[in-house]
Amino acid sequence: MTRYRPLVMFALLAVLPLLVSAQTVWLDETDLSKMAAGWGNPQARKSVDGKPLTVAGQTFERGVGTHAVSTFLLKLDGAGKTFTASVGLDDEANDKASVKFYVVGDRKVLFSGEVMKKGTPAKSLSVDISGIKLLGLMVGDAGDGIDWDHADWCDAKISLKKPIAPKSLAIGSTSVGPEPYILTPRPPEKPRINGARVFGVRPGNPFLYTVSASGKRPMTFSAAGLPAGLAIDGKTGRITGLLAERGEYRVKLSAANALGTDERDLRIAVGDEICLTPPMGWNSWNCWACAVDDAKVRSSADAMVASGLVDHGWTYINIDDCWEIKPDAKEENLLGEPRDKDGMINTNKKFPDMNSLSDYVHSKGLKLGIYSSPGPKTCAGFTATYQYEEKDARRWGDWGIDYIKYDWCSYGDIVKDPSLPELKKPYYLMRAALNKVKRDIVFSLCQYGMGNVWEWGGEVGGNCWRTTGDINDTWGSLSEIGFNQNGHEKFAGPGHWNDPDMLVVGLVGWGPELHPSHLAPDEQYTHISLWSLLSSPLLIGCDLARLDPFTLSLLTNDEVLAVNQDPLGKPAGRISDDNGKQIWARDLEDGSKAVGFFYADTKKSGPADYFSWGKKSSGSIVLDAGSLGITGKFRVRDLWRQKDLGVFSGKFEAKVPFHGVLLVKITEVK
Repeated sequence: MTRYRPLVMFALLAVLPLLVSAQTVWLDETDLSKMAAGWGNPQARKSVDGKPLTVAGQTFERGVGTHAVSTFLLKLDGAGKTFTASVGLDDEANDKASVKFYVVGDRKVLFSGEVMKKGTPAKSLSVDISGIKLLGLMVGDAGDGIDWDHADWCDAKISLKKPIAPKSLAIGSTSVGPEPYILTPRPPEKPRINGARVFGVRPGNPFLYTVSASGKRPMTFSAAGLPAGLAIDGKTGRITGLLAERGEYRVKLSAANALGTDERDLRIAVGDEICLTPPMGWNSWNCWACAVDDAKVRSSADAMVASGLVDHGWTYINIDDCWEIKPDAKEENLLGEPRDKDGMINTNKKFPDMNSLSDYVHSKGLKLGIYSSPGPKTCAGFTATYQYEEKDARRWGDWGIDYIKYDWCSYGDIVKDPSLPELKKPYYLMRAALNKVKRDIVFSLCQYGMGNVWEWGGEVGGNCWRTTGDINDTWGSLSEIGFNQNGHEKFAGPGHWNDPDMLVVGLVGWGPELHPSHLAPDEQYTHISLWSLLSSPLLIGCDLARLDPFTLSLLTNDEVLAVNQDPLGKPAGRISDDNGKQIWARDLEDGSKAVGFFYADTKKSGPADYFSWGKKSSGSIVLDAGSLGITGKFRVRDLWRQKDLGVFSGKFEAKVPFHGVLLVKITEVK
């Protein structure tokens, strides 16, 4: 048998390097779809912008590029030995960016780095992770916001006591709670009219309102009391035409199928105000970013109809950045003349015919939105509107655009100072230009809350205005944005809405690679509930063509959406906060109250608090009815489950899951 020993020894020598390497896992080999980033997608062996990993001029072959605030949780179960890396701010960032790196093990901070800026040499670290069960990697924003915080974990690797498959290590970042569970009941097959109960239009401008109704098809529609100049298509429920005279009209809508009929009043207001309820629709950025094109927009319009979202009031299909010409682009399909001989803006080759696209979207009973900046370039470096305000507004009107997102971006290089007159100036200019266009175009200001825009957004003619920086699909981002809207409600109302940014449910990713939202199911219920209470614009950011049943159920609960679309238009404010157990409430047109009980747990005292280390139990939140002005008995209805919970007096106690919500309607019993 001795003659086989050389063969055995040779085999062992051949396998030994594999066994040794199997005990070292590179971070770029793990499942990065579970790493959360404040912008874009984490990239293996590249920066978050897809370029070589470069810190202070030093290029690294291995590692992960991400963006603050970034969190990544890895399950080691005590098998780790050391975590090593060289960390720093990628050279593609600008001079304003700054980040801090942290390594957290089982809730304890194992490494806390210094503030790193552009040009700071990469910092080498070696952390003992012996016995650590859950290892958290975090990039913080160093306290000055996340703008351009492109952070790199270079040469990052984990030394292990035993081999573990790299893809099995990642378990997410902040998500907690159960598997997706559906609360929304299926809508009945009998017709049910949904959507806005009030609609504003300016005299003489084209009118398009689609009656939203769930139920079995075929279905027929009618509208009693339509004013002269309007007509309804009985098969599609689309009301179109022109109204020349100012005034208010009450119309009785009707939807019928073989199982029955539903009726509802619609108030049509012809005057100076449009957008009398918050816009509901889809925006391309959180899904496709600069990978957006004509086909994806058409596909989204198709999916909004095929999925039934249109039957619940969803209306807008909005193109974000990257439809224009980019003069310095490397991609041939983005090149061309930015404007024609008359100064009118051109599209790039991804959008060959904007009129045709607009006609297609309108043929579905939907509306089309677009994007620009008051500066010379958009955020992504495409041609923008500076000094062409009237020409661009006229071009959008000619194309049949119904919504414009006007993003600050490069106007920061134009503005003289951060004074209020300078902050307001570009929006006054565009409002004046839009007023000359014979078309109702929702004017959405996007300047991230600078100068307390909620206090003056209506003054400059905005229909909605961003109150925050960009959202991402993490609990830290969602909770920091959503639960800091208190006090803004007194500045919003019909025609003028606070906008805490888009919805991050479903498949998102900022294009072209997508991932399921990092928000846990309870957190997604919180997201939709809070945005509905706040009267926020509801703009879906996911791939509509790949909606899973859970996400669809979040977006089609008519009793929840009715809170957002309530004609009174009075957003919620916070009425109590007991160590993160919060109650938010708003008045509704019928005299009842919409109330949200949130187990928010928003306190963060250090980097370990940006992770969820395990599921927490539900919490009890007690409402004193007197805080709502209710002194007698009251009826409580669970809006997500669409069922009555009973009649109560004095107090109501809600049991709420961690990071979750109970959304109810409270009606005083008289």
